Order: sequence, then structure tokens, then C-alpha cells
Amino acid sequence: MQGSRSIGRFLLSPHCLFKSAPAAGVKSFAPGASFENVEFPERNKLRIVLRSPLYPPTQRPFKMQKKLRLMRGYEEYHNTLLHKQYGIIATGGGRMRHSHFEVVRFTLLKNLDFKTSFAVWRLQDPWQPITKKSQGVRMGSGKGGIDHYITPVKAGQVIVEVGGLIEFFEVKRVLIDIARKLPFAAMAVSQEMLEKMAVEEKRLEEENQNSWTWKYIIQNNMLGCHKWISKYDKRWFNKYL
Repeated sequence: MQGSRSIGRFLLSPHCLFKSAPAAGVKSFAPGASFENVEFPERNKLRIVLRSPLYPPTQRPFKMQKKLRLMRGYEEYHNTLLHKQYGIIATGGGRMRHSHFEVVRFTLLKNLDFKTSFAVWRLQDPWQPITKKSQGVRMGSGKGGIDHYITPVKAGQVIVEVGGLIEFFEVKRVLIDIARKLPFAAMAVSQEMLEKMAVEEKRLEEENQNSWTWKYIIQNNMLGCHKWISKYDKRWFNKYL
């Protein structure tokens, strides 16, 4: 009993507690992101997209062909982030219906705090008419009626742009989730990622030691490839479908 009491006194003595307590160390953290150049648009939230375009009362809605070329190749204009922050970019061609626009809008409304962030559409509203005949109707008798409207998308097209007083890791999970729900291949990107991708692509092109590139083969019509390749391969050298 005396031994146990002496051990207890030793453990509870101030001298022992002082020695066993961890020493406080000096901690240093990296500076946070700077949001000095962030400009908010007039409207923070995504606007509601119309299901079909509005025509004057005297004008009849027009019909058109499929025009698959509107989805082929690379987007030459809307392929950069205007606000230089984050967004979703298509990596393949496809079509966006009104339901896909609503999926993007509802997902951002649920997961973003629009007091410190914003989202902007970079696509046109659905404008291309897609016709369809009723079930069981025979072929012929002209083109079918308009079933719905779509927006054609090319590779490199910015779908939606997100920014504000937030960092990329805060919205990355949401943007990846939206990109997986789209009817074509897409990816979540930031301005830094786009710059690194451009530098890497340029580096690979300059350091390539193989002279037999698709561009060289197609331009020189090697093995008579012009007879069996498509006109799109002659334009983009087998880079885009």
C-alpha cells in the first residue's frame, strides 16, 4: 500500500507533469489564395434555359437536317475560361438537351454557396430542332414533326464556368459529378490545368522524335491514304472525330 501511494504521489507531482507535457512548437502555414482580381457577373446563379426557342407569332418553326458536322472537330471560339478560374470543358462532341441543362443547374444550386461564388453558362440555349415520327407510322409523307431541341457541342467547348471567392478543391467534386452526368465526355478544369495542358502539348510536339506523324502521312498521301480516310481526317489529322 505504501509503495502504491508513493507511485501515485510521483505521477501526480507538478515536476512530473511539467516534464511529460508536450512542448508547443512554432507552426507556419502557406498564405491563402488571393481573390483580388475576381469579378462577379451581374447574375450569380445560372439562368433557366428555355425548352424551345421563341419565334414571332407569324413565323413557323423551321426544320433542318441532322448536320452532324456541328458536333465534329474542335471548338475554335468558346474554348477558354473568361473569368480565369474553374469550369467544365467537353472533350468530345455531343448534344445537350433541355434536361441536361437542368441537371447542371440543379446540381450547382444544391452544392454551391452563391453568396461567395457564381456560375455562368457558356452555351447557347437549345436551338437545333430534332424531328421524330410517331410510333408505328410508315415511312414517307414528308419529314416528321419537331420532337425537341438540342444544342450541338464540339470538343473543347466550355459548358459552364464557375468562380468567386472559392478555391478549386471546394468545387472540384461537384464539377466532376456534373461532367459524368453529361451525354458526352467532359472534364472539370481550372485555369492552371489548362495552362499546364497547353504547355505539355507544345512540349510533346517539339520533342517528338518520330517524323511519321499523322499530319506528315496525310499531307503526303502515303500509301494512298486519301482513298480510305474521311474528309475530317484530312482536316484535323486524326485528332478529332
